[in-house]
Amino acid sequence: MQIGVCTGLDGLKGPVDGLAYIEPTVGGLLCPGEDEPACEAVLAKAQVAPVRPEAVNCFFPGDLRNTGPDVAAAALDAWVDRACRRAARVGVTAIVFGSGGSRNVPEGFSRDRASLQLIENMKRYGPIAARHGVTIVLEPLSRDSCNIVTTVDEGAELVRAADHPSIRLLADTYHMAVDGDPPQAIRRAGGLIAHVHCAEGDGRGPLGAVGEDQRPYFQALKDIGYDGRISLECRWDDFEAQLRAGIDELRKQWETA
Repeated sequence: MQIGVCTGLDGLKGPVDGLAYIEPTVGGLLCPGEDEPACEAVLAKAQVAPVRPEAVNCFFPGDLRNTGPDVAAAALDAWVDRACRRAARVGVTAIVFGSGGSRNVPEGFSRDRASLQLIENMKRYGPIAARHGVTIVLEPLSRDSCNIVTTVDEGAELVRAADHPSIRLLADTYHMAVDGDPPQAIRRAGGLIAHVHCAEGDGRGPLGAVGEDQRPYFQALKDIGYDGRISLECRWDDFEAQLRAGIDELRKQWETA
């Protein structure tokens, strides 16, 4: 199991013991809305960062719609291609598709139609990601963050329907804890899970902030043979002071699950 943290290229002053990678945002690192020269300096900086990025999140901006009446497939595919191509340049292999603003179902629009749109989109994104050696991981969000793909079971259903090896699923212990999504959902998803986010459900701090026991989620991940990346995606009162303790507590809970 490799521990990372969701932060930008300037978030760390140097290496941190026990931290394997960072997870910036797509816009902050890969800048798919910009042409190549505008992005060159950021990509070059990523290649010499003290802790290298291996994953990115916040795939789509809210005005680039994945659901609703204004979905523009060509614009979406161009965004995905630029992001995946630049991800490959700097060694990023996982792109997190949370993007609640982009996929939130507009009022009055059919939820079933929106689910089909997400499936259709991911069917196109899969081959694009595969060309660049990248995996796109769909992130179920809590109900107060988005109104579609709000459970691991729902996410797994859409990923199975997309049916491409470069489209996989994320489990986020914060979103699961907030909405009571059970650890058993991780077991049902099985090998679809290819990335994990972690924070306490109470306050979204790092593990240890309020003493929340998340070992049931970790046991479920162990039960499906998961041994990949877990990113701390948290609210921090003091990032530098809490990061070390958060890494240690995550490692402790994983090892004792």
